[in-house]
Amino acid sequence: MYYISKRMEIAGSHQLSLSYPSKCSKLHGHNWVITLHCKAKELNANGMVFDFSEAKERILGYLDHGNFNDLLPFNPTAENIARWVCDQVPTCYKVEVKESENNVAVYEKD
Repeated sequence: MYYISKRMEIAGSHQLSLSYPSKCSKLHGHNWVITLHCKAKELNANGMVFDFSEAKERILGYLDHGNFNDLLPFNPTAENIARWVCDQVPTCYKVEVKESENNVAVYEKD
């Protein structure tokens, strides 16, 4: 099995729709750190699990300096963002989304 990881730093804003009062319901931003983990039993024709630059374009190229509420079709919690990122890269099996030093969400496919 081959494994790769891609780490990206993304500036972006969001506001959460929550069932309780929270300051996170107001528009605010983070310097997100997103790490995706990919694996493959066989390498592609170029000798890669997945092209790092393509992963960067699909995630950072789309989200960076954006309002995640406008860019994503769901409540942009760190958990939901982690799953969305995983779905963007076919060989991805795990994503870590760090919205601050103390707040990290992880999504891993079964």
